[in-house]
Amino acid sequence: MKKHFLTFSVRLVSIMLTAVCVFTQTVPPREENKREADLVELITLDDTLKLDIRYARTDNFVGRVVYSEARAFMQRPAADALIRVHRKLKKQNLGLVIFDGYRPWSVTKLFWEVTPEDKRKFVANPKTGSRHNRGCAVDLSMFDLKTGKLVEMPSDFDDFTDRASPKYEGANRRQKKNRDLLRKLMEAEGFTVNDNEWWHFDYKDWKDYAIYDIAFSEIKAEK
Repeated sequence: MKKHFLTFSVRLVSIMLTAVCVFTQTVPPREENKREADLVELITLDDTLKLDIRYARTDNFVGRVVYSEARAFMQRPAADALIRVHRKLKKQNLGLVIFDGYRPWSVTKLFWEVTPEDKRKFVANPKTGSRHNRGCAVDLSMFDLKTGKLVEMPSDFDDFTDRASPKYEGANRRQKKNRDLLRKLMEAEGFTVNDNEWWHFDYKDWKDYAIYDIAFSEIKAEK
């Protein structure tokens, strides 16, 4: 009996220690044999991109400023592909509006901690990191070049409802047309839409990059 109790106690302590380690994780998961970060600021490639970096303001799901700078970055191959989409859209008097690109791991950790458990499918688990942390994910929509206004979509950015799904059927014809146009052009350049968010796209080479926690202020400007 004492032996069984001792075994149970050891297992319980092990479980508790694991839980504490996960809860107090302060650094990103380490991965070997990954490419060195080559993050480029998107507007340095084309300054006609529109930025709507809500995490640098208070009108986001966290309700407070998360980024100290309203900037957007991606790994260079992903950034180049994104610019090709933007320039194709110009032929239709449209352009890309960027909500978020590269996201430091510490911000992903914050998002996980403040998000209710039943909504966590919309945020990444810091244990595994986000493709945003790798610099290969982008949150975006389209805007009208003449008016500067965002086009109509089935939902707003960071909408934690079924309307956010790229397969949501309750949208009107115009919303579906805009959503599907964005997806078609992004997929043609090597991006894949997220299952839960029409605005979130991952670049094909995301597995080649590590999970980074580099502050925006530490990213070198283009020469």
